[in-house]
Amino acid sequence: MTEHQAFTWQVPVDHPAFAGHFPGRPIVPGVVLLDRAMVCAETWLGRRVGGWQVGNAKFLSPVGPGETLVFTLGSTTGAGVSFSVHAGERLVASGNLTPSP
Repeated sequence: MTEHQAFTWQVPVDHPAFAGHFPGRPIVPGVVLLDRAMVCAETWLGRRVGGWQVGNAKFLSPVGPGETLVFTLGSTTGAGVSFSVHAGERLVASGNLTPSP
């Protein structure tokens, strides 16, 4: 595992979350960004994790259909993983994930 790892994800324009979030101005729900961060963390760790604890999650800027996001992961104390999500230069979200015991 490297010290930092970046993963790119283009938000599908037809993502099912857009149906109800929000009609007329689709926005990626925070839970979708968290889920993608967890998928990236498992890829980075090289293993599946049974569950995650989320700490300090902040959602700073809305994300729309088709945007390209870069998830940057790093190590925290213990087994934790920090993440930040950018759309270009814009910080979209950040937080920490810890594998559940």
